[in-house]
Amino acid sequence: MNKINFAIQVLPQGVENVYEIVDKAIAVIERSGVKYRVCPFETVLETTWDNALDILSNVKNEVLKEAPSTLINLKIQAAAGHDVAIEDKTGKYDE
Repeated sequence: MNKINFAIQVLPQGVENVYEIVDKAIAVIERSGVKYRVCPFETVLETTWDNALDILSNVKNEVLKEAPSTLINLKIQAAAGHDVAIEDKTGKYDE
């Protein structure tokens, strides 16, 4: 199965410690072992479709342990017949 780019933005609602909860969501992504990049407004993952959905579920469950609700915004890039890589879009900007 080809890899996709999967961007996730988590916005915990009804809490003051938003950044702490977002850090816990990022920790879930880190523990998954996939390639990822934290950006100011979202975190981008490079993984398969099925794995991305599993990670999304785990992130949602982690956030809802501490927040009464959350908004989750997603962006997905998929291609037929080949992987989609983070570096293809941003590699030239890496130091």
